[in-house]
Amino acid sequence: MSESTGLRFGYGTNGFANHRLTDALDVVAELGYVGVALTLDHAHLDPFAPELDRRVEQVARELRRRRLAVVVETGARYLLDPRRKHAPTLVDPEGHVRVDFLKRAVDIAVDLEAEAVSFWSGRTSPSTGTWDRLVSGCAEVVAHADRREMNLGFEPEPGMVVDTIAQWRRLRDDLGAPRRFGLTLDIGHCRAVEPQDAAACVRAAGTHLVNVQIDDMRRGVHEHLEFGEGEIDFPPVMDALRAVGYTGLVGVELPRHSHAAPEVAARSLKRLRAAEWLGRAAETVAADPERITAILPAVRRNVGGEAADEARIRLLRSTPPQMAPDLYRRGDNDEKRAVLQALHRLDGTGAHLDLLHDALRSNDPRLVAAALGPYSRHLAAPEWRQAVLKGVFMGLSPSLMHGIEERADAELARMLESLRREREATGRGLPDDVTDLLERLSRCASSTPTST
Repeated sequence: MSESTGLRFGYGTNGFANHRLTDALDVVAELGYVGVALTLDHAHLDPFAPELDRRVEQVARELRRRRLAVVVETGARYLLDPRRKHAPTLVDPEGHVRVDFLKRAVDIAVDLEAEAVSFWSGRTSPSTGTWDRLVSGCAEVVAHADRREMNLGFEPEPGMVVDTIAQWRRLRDDLGAPRRFGLTLDIGHCRAVEPQDAAACVRAAGTHLVNVQIDDMRRGVHEHLEFGEGEIDFPPVMDALRAVGYTGLVGVELPRHSHAAPEVAARSLKRLRAAEWLGRAAETVAADPERITAILPAVRRNVGGEAADEARIRLLRSTPPQMAPDLYRRGDNDEKRAVLQALHRLDGTGAHLDLLHDALRSNDPRLVAAALGPYSRHLAAPEWRQAVLKGVFMGLSPSLMHGIEERADAELARMLESLRREREATGRGLPDDVTDLLERLSRCASSTPTST
């Protein structure tokens, strides 16, 4: 499997607000990013500063020297009005101020040899004529961008007049479907701008994408979170971007993380590359399951230790159940554990209990814990109790044992009580969570029949 998918990762300069622009570019390039999303603002490149042409030429040189591509972002908070965040917008009565700024951004983008200029509508205004002002303002910007041959990426933003892809399509139609009026998509906002998962959102945007901002978010929380802190499943997003033929920058958008920018940027790229690799690996295994024998050993190297377990399980879910015994026997303990954890999704018949039996004979607590996962429901009651007892003896928490609350019975309580007496005789005890379980079982023992 090829190590590269062709996706091009960049980082937003608004996530380096405490750095000089040249220092930020140095860090981004050294980490391995291939581009930046450059926000025009007071700190890095003020579009209204004296000697703007000289400053733009200098930034262009710095970008070329580091071989960094660039997209121009226009979402600086207090650039146009020091008292009102993001104001005025295209939908405000004084929207001509925003229009003039966006034209200026297009000119700067041309001089920087940027790939696109990204912008949005603004929040709903209480005054009348909001949509008409938006269409009129966008038409001016589009006409200027056409003359300068610069692509525009309009971003549907939660809470704004244009907040969905459908609304973007309506706006594009009202503008006469201009060729350079493309779409900016913030992956973290996908649940809001399209009522589907993030990968489906990318597919809905399709070939109209000219700019992608990527971050994570929790359901109902409109804030930019670092990867892994929210709920987005990134490998399918990477697959979707490749499937629609997207070749632009995928820019990390973390404006609230400037306090730790170098560390966050490093982690972000590592996680994006991991998601990219995993997406391709899953696609490869789905097309040819036999390839997993070569891919599984490469998981840790490509996604890192923290994400390796989940990655292996994801890949195994695309394999037929008859491959499980061979993959288990061939694998190291990490791969064996992944096979055990994936079994309940591969096989609903209990045909591979021999793998659980093998794991339960081992002295590796992680293998025993995996054997006590969801597939352990196929174990007969006596062997399941023995497995639980071994897990407790090895120090595993009952919370790791699938179905413990439902399957535990008076016989298990008797076995755990015997273990507790043995431990207490040597001056030791059971962990609190095991003692709590035992006490619950003891209270209901009289009404719970012993399973056979």
